[in-house]
Amino acid sequence: MTNEPTEPTATKRDFIREMVAHDLAEGYCEVPITRFPPEPNGYLHIGHAKAICLDFGLAQEYKHLGARCHLRFDDTNPCKEDVEFVNSIQEDIKWLGFDWGDHLYFASDIFQFYYDCAIHLIENGLAYVDLQDRETMRALRGNVTTPGTDSPYRDTTPAENIELFTAMKEGKYPEGAAVLRAKIDMASSNMNMRDPVIYRISYDSHHNTGTQWCIYPMYDFAHPLEDAYEHITHSLCTLEFENHRPLYDWAIENCPVPAKPKQREFSRLNITYTVMSKRKLRQMVEDKLVAGWDDPRMPTLCGMRRRGYPAAAIVEFCQGVGITKFNGNTDVARLENSVRSQLNTNAERRMAVLAPLKLVLSNVPEDFEEEISVAINPEKPELGHRQVKLTRELFIEKEDFMVTPPNKKYKRLSPGACVRLRGGYCIIATDYDLDDEGNVTELRAEIIPDTIGNPAPEGIKCKAAIHWVSSKYGVPAELRLYDRLFGDEAPDANPEGFLASMNKDSLTIITDAIVEPSLAAVAPEFLCQFERTGYFVADRYDHSPEKPVFNRSVGLRDSWSKMNKS
Repeated sequence: MTNEPTEPTATKRDFIREMVAHDLAEGYCEVPITRFPPEPNGYLHIGHAKAICLDFGLAQEYKHLGARCHLRFDDTNPCKEDVEFVNSIQEDIKWLGFDWGDHLYFASDIFQFYYDCAIHLIENGLAYVDLQDRETMRALRGNVTTPGTDSPYRDTTPAENIELFTAMKEGKYPEGAAVLRAKIDMASSNMNMRDPVIYRISYDSHHNTGTQWCIYPMYDFAHPLEDAYEHITHSLCTLEFENHRPLYDWAIENCPVPAKPKQREFSRLNITYTVMSKRKLRQMVEDKLVAGWDDPRMPTLCGMRRRGYPAAAIVEFCQGVGITKFNGNTDVARLENSVRSQLNTNAERRMAVLAPLKLVLSNVPEDFEEEISVAINPEKPELGHRQVKLTRELFIEKEDFMVTPPNKKYKRLSPGACVRLRGGYCIIATDYDLDDEGNVTELRAEIIPDTIGNPAPEGIKCKAAIHWVSSKYGVPAELRLYDRLFGDEAPDANPEGFLASMNKDSLTIITDAIVEPSLAAVAPEFLCQFERTGYFVADRYDHSPEKPVFNRSVGLRDSWSKMNKS
């Protein structure tokens, strides 16, 4: 055994990490081996990210001991599994910054091992084939106060059960006509131990094995066998599997396995204004209530990536939430603040006008052009400055000019008021045009010379700085303003169903925005802050120099909290 210290590199401890440290000290194992075992029947979501950060994080923390984390696809149910999900899961895990190295496994690769274990149980009188229909078996199972009733097939001899199980394997029964059950205890207080089904028939083609098999192990049977086959030391699950642990241990004790892994449970991640059920996410995709699994409003990792959430922010959030034994709800604002914090530090700055109002600098020549130097990111002075062209005609936000300000606190443009063009001159509004409905169609202003980098002259109060884009060089762009997909804090609790909580204003598309010309040339997934507006990302798929498309990742501030307090 290595003489290196067994203490992990991470400083933040929780009960799982305490358990691993104790097991190492007591000699249960010399090297921690974990696994992340997704079923490839959908895309990963933020809840999976918490498990990924724990499973792979432990391997990283004990890297000095040779620890590792396996990526294993629990593909024992051919019904809804697909290679599309296999590929997306691998992509998402790598995007988060984790790697399984050579340890990529498929449960379907060891179907023969499960089958051999099932045969072993049958031969030892610990499993039997039940030919009752599903409804009858369910009725005989009893409930939490009434013990179950033995199946009439429970005492069939091992030889007869081998014959029946072989017939199942050879496709001689239709789906649902026969199952293999573990013979445990029909009076157990734990319903999972009342002779659970461990094999069933399915004639769906499997994404990996095709039609080679027509019988498949149930998850509760395959899971412990997979862990043992791979010599996993710590099988970490969420709390809903706590009552399944006795069955996990039973399978390990009664099957011919090469190792004895330890299952332990921790709380799953629940986030406000979000649904975390893969079934419900699939429903929204299939019913076309969202644009797909990677819709930027979805809590899927690919959706968050497309929305511009940095992988580092997701990892930081998951590590900050921590590992506990108790389920609770985490405010989605905490995730958004992690995103905001990462982007504030790392994202470059650009200017974009969402609702353009034409501004004419009336005291300069028509061909006036001047290079203006603006910081790439004030948080990182080492990045320097970018150059933008100031011309006679500009676009500013419509909301940055009001003919009649509402009160003295208004700090933007109004007739006679002074503001600074971001990075440029101070200007004074002088005149404006209105349409027949009283809307401002054009604004005129005069620049105050010698005010780039200098204050306004004495006696002129420059109230604020506003962003702008040259009308000559600005580029039309589509901006997609994403908001929370659900308007209720707990959509699953809605008595009308979670779909009744969907936020009808979760997406606003602006087709006539004007952005800095440099933004047409950026690559997809380029992240930046649109000054005074929010953080945006060039769409992974739709952005192009001919048609720039940007998705809003998050606002500059938590506007939801402000609304809830008002």
